[in-house]
Amino acid sequence: MSTVWQHIEVRVTGTVQGVGFRPTVYRLALDCGLDGEVLNDSEGVLIRLAGMPHDVCDFLRRLPEEAPPLAKIDSIAATERADFREYGGFHITESRHAAGRTDVAADAAVCQACLDEISDPKQRRYLYPFTNCTHCGPRVSIVRGIPYDRAATTMAAFPMCPACDREYHDPLDRRFHAQPIACHTCGPSLMLHEHGTALRFDADGNASETTARQLKYLCRALAAGKIVALKGLGGFHLCCDATHHAAVATLRQRKAREAKPFALMAADLAEVRRYCHVSALEEQLLASPAAPIVLLEAHNQREAKLLTLASAIAPDSRLLGFMLPYTPLHYLLCHQFGRPLVMTSGNLSGEPQLIDNTEALLKLDGVADVIVTHNRDIANRIDDSVVRVVAGQSRLLRRARGYAPRSITLPAGFEHADGILAYGAELKSTFCLVKKGAAVLSQHQGDLEEVNTYEDYERNLSLYRRLFEFTPRHHAIDLHPEYLSSKLALRDPLISGIAVQHHHAHIACAMAENGLALTHRPVLGIAFDGLGMGDDGGLWGGEFLFADYAGYRRLACLKPVAMLGGEQAARQPWRNTLAQLLACMKWEDFLMRYGSTGLGRALLAKPIPTLRAMLRDGVNCPLASSAGRLFDAVAGALGLHAEQTQFEGQAAIALEMLADRTTLRSCLTVGMGRQREAYRLDIVPDAVPLVLDPGSIWPRLCNDLLQGVPSTVIAARFHAGLILSVADMVEQLRHAHGFDEVALTGGCMQNALLLEGLIDTLTARGLRCLTHTLVPTNDGGIALGQAVVAAARLAGQSSTATSNPSLHT
Repeated sequence: MSTVWQHIEVRVTGTVQGVGFRPTVYRLALDCGLDGEVLNDSEGVLIRLAGMPHDVCDFLRRLPEEAPPLAKIDSIAATERADFREYGGFHITESRHAAGRTDVAADAAVCQACLDEISDPKQRRYLYPFTNCTHCGPRVSIVRGIPYDRAATTMAAFPMCPACDREYHDPLDRRFHAQPIACHTCGPSLMLHEHGTALRFDADGNASETTARQLKYLCRALAAGKIVALKGLGGFHLCCDATHHAAVATLRQRKAREAKPFALMAADLAEVRRYCHVSALEEQLLASPAAPIVLLEAHNQREAKLLTLASAIAPDSRLLGFMLPYTPLHYLLCHQFGRPLVMTSGNLSGEPQLIDNTEALLKLDGVADVIVTHNRDIANRIDDSVVRVVAGQSRLLRRARGYAPRSITLPAGFEHADGILAYGAELKSTFCLVKKGAAVLSQHQGDLEEVNTYEDYERNLSLYRRLFEFTPRHHAIDLHPEYLSSKLALRDPLISGIAVQHHHAHIACAMAENGLALTHRPVLGIAFDGLGMGDDGGLWGGEFLFADYAGYRRLACLKPVAMLGGEQAARQPWRNTLAQLLACMKWEDFLMRYGSTGLGRALLAKPIPTLRAMLRDGVNCPLASSAGRLFDAVAGALGLHAEQTQFEGQAAIALEMLADRTTLRSCLTVGMGRQREAYRLDIVPDAVPLVLDPGSIWPRLCNDLLQGVPSTVIAARFHAGLILSVADMVEQLRHAHGFDEVALTGGCMQNALLLEGLIDTLTARGLRCLTHTLVPTNDGGIALGQAVVAAARLAGQSSTATSNPSLHT
């Protein structure tokens, strides 16, 4: 071999195992005429190359460009090797496993090559519902252990047939080392059940014909208005014909889900466009390997091109949540049925999605008319992810299938962060592992107050520790001592616990996902959400915190107002309306001026003397600076689910949907003289911290009610006033503290009108807005924020925002 050859070693890190990376390297090395080897190890993928320098350069240039679709490359590092080795060609070498940092790939939507196969009668996988390759299919949902190979997945029960075995061992085949590889002969199969009886569709050994008969039966059932339970990648779905009004109403009644919107699945993008506006970015999201539910603006009735969708799918909303088929079974069913399907989680309201066949047959009997199971077990429950495009960027509202458990590389300064387990919040719960400078955020777990969800959370904690070979040395928890997640962490007295204030965690999460270094100077964090315990023991939720990773100072907040009836106020918006009114005016004055309005009549029907006595005596009326309760109060004033909400945020969502966009834009436009129509909040200048007082909006809002101003306009004026008032507060704080970056975070920032308005207004004033795209702005991102705050403190980082960071436990 000529001595002019170059010998290099290439280290690739990221999501590069279980995604077809080694065969890609193999094919590329052969194409470039290089010798060497490629293998998986504890750090990722290791490549050793020998060849002419220009061929090596060509390989390195093409590697990131031609990486397989499911790969996520964090880094490629090439180093010259002084030692000489005779490789005799290029080889895929057996993997070396040791504890290190490797990613577990997320489940991925079925690829086009597999769809072509199941649609072609000449292919041996024609109509096979479990077709997959290294570019698609189940990953984390079937993994039981490490290393990631077939024996450590739920596919271990299915020995490969000779044809699949040949594909599995051929480096030039796209199914090389595809652990879920299967076909009609050797893989999982479907079973249909009706009224507790397994149905038979045998076709004399013709497996594809059996599947065809099963699909035809399901389509007839759906067309007749029946409810079908369908086992998917990460759990069961309940589905029905989305254009069948009676079927959708029946599904709501049986599932005990009165109002929360249902997700929809359509056969292709063309069908989605018949019902919704779809931007280029939204199209890209729908068709991506993650295949999330994307919230889209619905056409009005005049624009609709096809059958009208059932009105009960998304009450009070102008948005529809669509996804495309992401398994072969979904694809076959949707294309054969020909109309959109409701595709909602297969559970009873409040419980986690079902994954076990026996449990599904028991619990969904009476909910579904037909239950479709299969014999590939689900090792790890994964809900569908939910995304919304706001201000030109995709925003994850629920991070689950397709995204989790991809790791998030932490910013500069966190390279040595390790051994931290963050337990997250209690609602929309997730947990986060920090290992060797990377954060692994779990999929959405749900609300831990539900017993089955809490048990599932514990199981997934154990699974992730096993998959990532992770042993925690530090626990990061919420400051609230009664959070179930915090209590679980504190069971182990041998591991140190670091308590992180709820809104500081929200802000730190935004800082981390925007790449701010550990030593970055403080930003102003605006955290608007429901409730979180403050470091003074009070209930916070409308916060302006001057924060870095290590600590924060509370510069301003919304004026604390009583939660009339305590926790009941979070479910009954009228209580917040009344509390806000009584905080800024006397009851007698309200009656005299506005008693004739619909709001006045509604409040007169309440036990006002008792409620006023509760407020006077401070009985079950804790003060809260909650932005979420302010949104509820305005919604209650407009009669939006004022008596009782059916799910968290229902009233606030209805208020966003109600607001007239034209009015909002005119109220926010400088120079048109319309800003005075917005309901501005007053800044109380002498308060410490500064206070943004919503008391000033209520006389104007009530006057508009009295004058018959449309509720659409009132809702817009409230949004505009809040946006402008927040911007005024930011401007005042900026002069005093000299920041130029603002983090917008918390559950209220899921409101597109609020987030877009703040981004536009603050950017126009020369500020950089840090927002969430990688993780949810709601409590689904709290665990990541807890993790980086804990890492900063463990690194000995001192806060320049304050000398009094959140307390340690």
